[in-house]
Amino acid sequence: MTVARTFAVALTGVRGDIVEVEADISAGLPAFVLIGLPDAALGESRKRVSSAAANAGCALTQRKLTVNLSPASLRKQGSGFDLAIAVAALAASGEIPAGSAAAAVHLGELGLDGRLRPVPGVLPAVLAARDAGFARVLVPTANAEEAELVDGIEVVPVVGLRAAAIAHGAELDPVDEEPVPVADETGPPLDEPDMADVAGNDDAVDAFVAAAAGGHNVSMVGPPGAGKTMLARRLPSLLPDLTVEQSLESTSIQSLAGRGVGGGLVRRPPFEAPHHTASTAALVGGGSARLVPGAIARASNGVLFLDEAAEFPPRVLDALRQPLESGSIVVHRSIGAATFPARFQLVLASNPCPCGRHGSADEECSCTPAARRRYFARLSGPLLDRVDIHLTVRRLGLGALRVASHEPGRARASADLRHHVEQARAAARARLAGTGWTLNSQAAGSWLRAPERHVPAHARAALDRALERGALTMRGYDRTLRLAWTLADLDGATSPIADHLGRALYLRRGVGA
Repeated sequence: MTVARTFAVALTGVRGDIVEVEADISAGLPAFVLIGLPDAALGESRKRVSSAAANAGCALTQRKLTVNLSPASLRKQGSGFDLAIAVAALAASGEIPAGSAAAAVHLGELGLDGRLRPVPGVLPAVLAARDAGFARVLVPTANAEEAELVDGIEVVPVVGLRAAAIAHGAELDPVDEEPVPVADETGPPLDEPDMADVAGNDDAVDAFVAAAAGGHNVSMVGPPGAGKTMLARRLPSLLPDLTVEQSLESTSIQSLAGRGVGGGLVRRPPFEAPHHTASTAALVGGGSARLVPGAIARASNGVLFLDEAAEFPPRVLDALRQPLESGSIVVHRSIGAATFPARFQLVLASNPCPCGRHGSADEECSCTPAARRRYFARLSGPLLDRVDIHLTVRRLGLGALRVASHEPGRARASADLRHHVEQARAAARARLAGTGWTLNSQAAGSWLRAPERHVPAHARAALDRALERGALTMRGYDRTLRLAWTLADLDGATSPIADHLGRALYLRRGVGA
């Protein structure tokens, strides 16, 4: 028998597809042919695999070797197929038992010395292998901790190709090899900033508690030094820990982005804050050789913070509109398309004008009305219509600072506020049971407006008048209603009353904090 097979995983976004790697040895001049729609990086694997096998002491056949990656219609990207190609070739020549090779999935890039280098996306690849029914996966030693986060599948860490052949029963003497280390660019985990650090701005803190409880988007306008960034960076501290499903999703995205995940799942909501010079591709994701997640996907299950939002190009900002509605984003490139999750909370922060002094009591603004209009024109109406809470944040005065300094008991810690948020989310989850939604911000407007939701007409009077006058769009009407339900959940009410709807409308239009 000269045909052998094993398996690898092709990643398209966070989805993994099982790829059958077939190797055939036939008569003819020595050659190594790779077919099955490989990209440039994968096409170069012929030289890597040949050199690695020779230096590992298990050289490939000198006859014609053909390797096919099936399904042939699926585009394969990256160097993570090297180990599978080498194992299939060795099984075809009889160096490795064919049955053992065909019963496992192989992931990893080979170096010329035969050692295995870590590859991105190991976690979603191992998840795909387990879901496809495989019981064993071989990964580089540097990716072992990440792969072992998946239950229900045997993870075999291997240093190099020789160790992989021995793991399959090849009669080779083991040798001591130094594993290739994984490059962890994340550094040690940092402590989350605490909301107790915020002095004053009680209305803004209350608004952020409501945002955390209902998953609502926030926009802040205020002069430099008013505390916009401080508030935004503390929003994740108000959010509950991620569920198991969310943890796997966020950790998979981090792995796809090439960030080391170590031996633990991401448990806390992620926080992404791209610079205002970021391109559309940096925000939504993409790439010429490999489709990688952008800031939107990396912020999924957490917070995406755009500081100096009015400085972002309008085209970049408008790219947020579709994922804010759908909760996912499809990235199309010439090399293919990938779907990434995009369930994030958006926080925008802007100065009131280009100079930042408009509306200040002690500083004179030098911007013309036309300059201020052009400045905010970058934040389009359709984008702002998807933001539920609009805040005007002012600088803290000396009197408020003295009060905050002399009354430390007034400071509200994130842990206490998070407990309040969790109670409100539990109430919303119970009400939304069976709908597929878990947060008020996800509920459909038609569901919220149904008579059985018990929102009396007199309580909606102010909201209805705002819609009739054109002060609210229909989307804004529904979003205000969602925010009112969140405020009711925070107050422990069974349904919104006029006060909740009035406060929601106040936050929707913009409140001075």
